Amino acid sequence: MLKKSIIAIFSLMILASLTACNTTKGVGKDVQAGGEAIQRSAE
Repeated sequence: MLKKSIIAIFSLMILASLTACNTTKGVGKDVQAGGEAIQRSAE
């Protein structure tokens, strides 16, 4: 169950970064936010 939610969050993060960010800095912020979300869900 946890693996599925991590995969889902990661997939959404990638999709959001591809559609919402046009700069490398913006993609980095999205990846960081996604990583923080994964850490919160794992706790």
